[in-house]
Amino acid sequence: MTKDSSRPEWLQHARSYLRSADPVLARLIDDRPAFDPRAWMAQLPPMDLYGALLFQVTGQQLSVAATRRTVARIEALFDGHLPSPAELLRTDPGQLREAGLSWRKIGTLRDLAVRLSDGRLNADVLSGLPDDELMAELTAIPGIGPWTVQGALIIALQREDVVLPGDLALRKAVRVAYQLDHLPAQQEILAIAEKWRPYRSLATSYLFSAAFERTGTPRAAPRTT
Repeated sequence: MTKDSSRPEWLQHARSYLRSADPVLARLIDDRPAFDPRAWMAQLPPMDLYGALLFQVTGQQLSVAATRRTVARIEALFDGHLPSPAELLRTDPGQLREAGLSWRKIGTLRDLAVRLSDGRLNADVLSGLPDDELMAELTAIPGIGPWTVQGALIIALQREDVVLPGDLALRKAVRVAYQLDHLPAQQEILAIAEKWRPYRSLATSYLFSAAFERTGTPRAAPRTT
């Protein structure tokens, strides 16, 4: 989604497109006439690109509840907000470990922070790159994979054509919505999502919403297997 995605006319057009493209999504859309695809963002702290990547790295291999607890402890270290790259680098890594981050995740976040601080990466430049170029730049950093970047694309940059094929919650949601007899693999998710272009982020939001209604699990952090 982009910053235009909150405009009523954008949502109306995107919903109409998805309804025509996919009968499963048509049912999900028709069942939720008042759905706000960005409402779940109100549960999250304000995030720039680095903050969203920090959030995503924190959530790797963790449940939603565990991610929330760890993020809250990290915020407590920085007076109630997520740190900038400079703030993180000034912090004793041991304090981040006590907050619940693994040493591997701390190393990833420090590596990213150093690159953003020494000029090898520029957040403003990164934010203006097409999705595939941004993906290539960030996944070159050990510990940052496609799932991590895809989440940041949605959370921080509000890109409108992003899908997270490695997200366990999304795979489960697709299994239920499409009445599959198996948990779909990443390539199957991508194949199903092809018809959603160029509104894959919105389609994904509807599937997460349906999963939330079914299980009661809040949409706060994507989860990988």
